[in-house]
Amino acid sequence: MARACGVRLLALESVDSTNDEARRLIEMGERGPLWVVAARQTGGRGRLGRQWISPPGNLHASLILRDFAEAAVAPQLGFVAGVAALSALRAATGGAGRFALKWPNDLLLDGAKLGGILLENVSAPTGDARAPVAAVAIIGIGVNCAEAPLDLPFEARTLASIGPSAPDSATLFARLSDAFVETLDLWRGGDGFALIRDAWLKDAAYLGAHIRVELPRETVEGRFETIDAIGRLVLTTHNGARAVEAGDVSLGPRQTAAGGVA
Repeated sequence: MARACGVRLLALESVDSTNDEARRLIEMGERGPLWVVAARQTGGRGRLGRQWISPPGNLHASLILRDFAEAAVAPQLGFVAGVAALSALRAATGGAGRFALKWPNDLLLDGAKLGGILLENVSAPTGDARAPVAAVAIIGIGVNCAEAPLDLPFEARTLASIGPSAPDSATLFARLSDAFVETLDLWRGGDGFALIRDAWLKDAAYLGAHIRVELPRETVEGRFETIDAIGRLVLTTHNGARAVEAGDVSLGPRQTAAGGVA
């Protein structure tokens, strides 16, 4: 399906980062849709510049996309990616496993981190004096198909842990590329974000639960109510409703040093 819709593929044995390779290609004139997939990354990155462990056997892929009218809607692509990824995981596993989406960009299996999404935007020249630059999105997706990193502050899991029905990275990518075509069609360059939002919320981890959101200068706690029309996390706190644009989410109230609940 993806190939029939004009989506191309660049398959590499090894690269520093598929997102970094995508950025270099954009600087050379690439506008997509193009998947950059590598068997191994030597300098994989997660959100906020964190290291992403990238051994062979896992999925490391980035999509270059210029399929939206305004740069303002580009952040919605993270939710598009999440919906597409869960659709691909379910199709590739035959429905095995309990998958969920953790705001803003994590893929979960049985509550443990299975993968992540790294969305980046590049301002690229257009050659048009009336609109000299355009936003080109890089949507990076990493999935622990065969191996999960150790010594993390949270639990991580592999797709292989679900048993014989677990697909390898190539099988999962084939499902992912097709799922992206379908989900982008639903999104329609931002016009269908309400549909994407509804689909994302159906698989949202911790929805209705008490969560903590770590921000650069504070920690916000409250009940996870929804995501709003532009993708912000909405909490009900002691001080009323609070919308958060970005942060690290964890479940439950913060524990005090003595073991009590703060």
